[in-house]
Amino acid sequence: MSTISDRGLWERATSGDSEAFGRLYDRHARAIYNFLYRRTGSWSDAEDLTSTVFLHAWRRRTDVVLDRDSALPWLLRTADYTVRNAWRAKLRNRRALSAARQLVEHVRDHADDVAGRLDDDRRIQQARASLKHLPAQEREIVELCIWAGLDQQAAAVALNVPIGTVKSRLSRARKHLRELNPLSSVEPQS
Repeated sequence: MSTISDRGLWERATSGDSEAFGRLYDRHARAIYNFLYRRTGSWSDAEDLTSTVFLHAWRRRTDVVLDRDSALPWLLRTADYTVRNAWRAKLRNRRALSAARQLVEHVRDHADDVAGRLDDDRRIQQARASLKHLPAQEREIVELCIWAGLDQQAAAVALNVPIGTVKSRLSRARKHLRELNPLSSVEPQS
């Protein structure tokens, strides 16, 4: 089953083949997790949201028809919507608690973190801080093309924009990041 395209696996999953869907999960879970970790900066939130993305994909498998051989662009777009919904839900919750004067500061327990994760967290925070200076459209392109590893054509499909738009946004984003930090960690190596 490893030589079957994502579209073929998706069609099998549509017929109820959970093993085919499991193969899709095996192929793309790491990319979705990494994308969500970079968006949230939290390992546990990224794990929870990855599960939510694939649960949504399983539930919608009969409604969605893949127009490409790869399911990754659709899964990444679903991940983007999922993380935005999670942020909105957290914001609503915090506002409600604040209004009731019950907002408690969240203290992160570092005892469970592995030493390597601390370093990763620092680098991700630096990269996220640099990305905050970019316009939203350029930030999306960096997240899809550089962090998630999509080619420009797949990013165009994920964002529903022409390929030329992706190229120009990516070029502007790289220029802005070089101006902010000449040694930026989000710039790919040539």
